[in-house]
Amino acid sequence: MSGPTHRAQGVADALAPGRRRVLRVGAGAIAASVTLALDRGAGAARIDPLRVLCSGPPGSIPDLVARTVADQLFITGSQRAVVDNRPGAAGQISVGALKAAAADGSTLLLAQGAIATVYPSLYTRLGYDPAIDLQPVTLASEMLLGLAVGPGVPQGVASLGEFITWIGNHPAQSTVGSPGVGTLPHLLAAMLFRKAGITWQHVAYPGGPPALTDLLGGRIAALALPEGLLRQYHEAGRVRVLATSGSARSAYMPGIPTFVEQGYGELVVKEWFAFFASARVAPAGIEATSARLREAIDRPELATAFAQAGMTPASSLPSALSARIVDERGYWQTVLRTNDIRAD
Repeated sequence: MSGPTHRAQGVADALAPGRRRVLRVGAGAIAASVTLALDRGAGAARIDPLRVLCSGPPGSIPDLVARTVADQLFITGSQRAVVDNRPGAAGQISVGALKAAAADGSTLLLAQGAIATVYPSLYTRLGYDPAIDLQPVTLASEMLLGLAVGPGVPQGVASLGEFITWIGNHPAQSTVGSPGVGTLPHLLAAMLFRKAGITWQHVAYPGGPPALTDLLGGRIAALALPEGLLRQYHEAGRVRVLATSGSARSAYMPGIPTFVEQGYGELVVKEWFAFFASARVAPAGIEATSARLREAIDRPELATAFAQAGMTPASSLPSALSARIVDERGYWQTVLRTNDIRAD
């Protein structure tokens, strides 16, 4: 999920380790240094440097993913890459830039999976159709979500069950934030409270940082966010993470029970990020680019950088990513319809 540049205290620190080695190439340098090179061993031509459009702004989690992978591409000598941030409008700006780019495979998009799985059902007027306009290249990373309560909830509320009881008894204080309508944290919260039969008040923010600020200040009762953004505040005792969204406990927060463990078996949700190409790029180019990216994503150094933000690397063949998108798009379509969630 993307949002505006992180301003909340500590969020930038959570992302910083993966951004120490950032490739910065000006627009003029890109134009001057584009050269055609033969992909090593793949038999497919490539253009260097690779332009990676990013659906999030600088400092966001998508930006971290894009720049960390670009860094590893450079280190391996596989390819140079430059990140071009195009955030906003539910991915429409970044997808629009991808559609307008040359169909030679020199431009990719790094975005959250929601652009292909959630947004087509969430928005009635979306400026792209992922089934027509995008080609999956490879998965890049995955992360779990967490539900946290802040100082607006009594300290005695220490479990998910206790929070559900408390929020049911305090409807005026049942404010639960998310980084935006239709984001996976919003959908996670909607599924939770529908299952619990609890009336709640959704507070949508333009990204995670302002939502975190209000949780820490006690202005909202709870917040659903990627666990990597909550972990440092939980460890400092400033918020209490009550549950995480995996099928098993998180490697980064093993002391926190999952929703599944606490009686919500259907609440298994992973946020993920992937690389996409224009539908006009030839299949041979997609396969060659996917191989280079997978080599970079599978490097141990990348896993270390991702761990700082509570993420794990997760490369895939284009066909496997395509199958995942089809499966999840049907799932989220049902969730949106059941919970009557629309963004426009």
